Amino acid sequence: MTSVDEMPAPPPTRLPAFLHTRVGGLPRGFWALWTGSFVNRLGTMVEPFLAFYLTGVRGLSAGATGLVLALFGLGSIISQVVGGVLADRVGRRATLTGGMLATAAAMLALGYTTATPVLIVLVFVLGLTIDAFRPASQALLADLVGPAERTRAFGLLFWAINLGFAVAMVLGGTLSRAGFSWLFWIDAATSVMCGVLVWRAVPETRGRRAEREPGGLVDVLRDRVAVASVLVVLCYGIVYMQSYSTLPLAMRHAGLPPSAYGFAMALNGIGIVVVQPLIGAWLGRRDHSRVLAAGTAVVGAGFGLTAFASSGWAFAATVLVWTLGEVLFAAVSTAIIADLAPAHLRGRYSGLYGTAFAAASLLGPPLGGGLLGLAPWSPWLACAVLCGVAACGALALGPAVRRRRVLAA
Repeated sequence: MTSVDEMPAPPPTRLPAFLHTRVGGLPRGFWALWTGSFVNRLGTMVEPFLAFYLTGVRGLSAGATGLVLALFGLGSIISQVVGGVLADRVGRRATLTGGMLATAAAMLALGYTTATPVLIVLVFVLGLTIDAFRPASQALLADLVGPAERTRAFGLLFWAINLGFAVAMVLGGTLSRAGFSWLFWIDAATSVMCGVLVWRAVPETRGRRAEREPGGLVDVLRDRVAVASVLVVLCYGIVYMQSYSTLPLAMRHAGLPPSAYGFAMALNGIGIVVVQPLIGAWLGRRDHSRVLAAGTAVVGAGFGLTAFASSGWAFAATVLVWTLGEVLFAAVSTAIIADLAPAHLRGRYSGLYGTAFAAASLLGPPLGGGLLGLAPWSPWLACAVLCGVAACGALALGPAVRRRRVLAA
């Protein structure tokens, strides 16, 4: 008989290995940040429905609402810069928590304001606070996770944010029927929960040496590789914003109901939740610049194909195409900026990255809407061309990015 010691070891189960390559090996501080970000996005209900609130509840006209939302976008641009500076000077954890608490206060004040002038001011204040946490969050992740694992970590954070946002959209649409005050209270509560969780469970990663390191925003703007990378992000962001502005208009012009647009965008969220965990670890082993270029090109192809769509299923198919590109882009774009940034300037570099998306939210909708008025196919051709230019730019920046990544490692 075979003794117990001589018994062959059972074959290792594949599930733990499968999970380990995707979620294993990351520090506890990252998972606390991941959880806080997920909770925060679960309560993101005011921003997506702000236009409905301003027109339906506060009685602003469509033109006035557009101007107020532009103020919100301007505040968001400023908040990225200010949040990045504070993350480097005051600290990542304090900036993130302070931004969350300030957002909660602005949410509740806005929800109970009836005077239109005060309402406009508070929308701008909300824009100033609502994105102040982003540079601190990205810098915190880059501090906690080494260069070899950052792509996977940023991908997991992107996955959590999209999953939480998908749930929030469903709950927000349902709760808005019972009264918009629910949206303000839930958004404020989850912001506080995120801030408190990060404050208690995530260590401050900004070292004391950073206080003595020279550098500021001017140094970030002098980094030609970083600025060029952010311009690539801006081109991508302008195209991506068409999914929220020009795409629903195009589907309406095609005679499709709002439910068709909702179904197509639901596929976007489902695609991200399914695909990102499967390929996140694999993407981390690929060259970042080539992945960024591929993702940008796929997004351009998906939006370009929209010019030929006329049915709900055709539009949904184009959404699935650019969703794959979105996963590729999101997995490496933030990691590239983190690799380019010196440790004591990571907040400022992340703030510059965030301004690209904030600026795209201001530029993208009017550009897409204007082109749609010229010809139904023109915005989608422009999207394909713009993404093609951005993809070429990402490839051209590849050698410089790789050199900086080696130095960062």
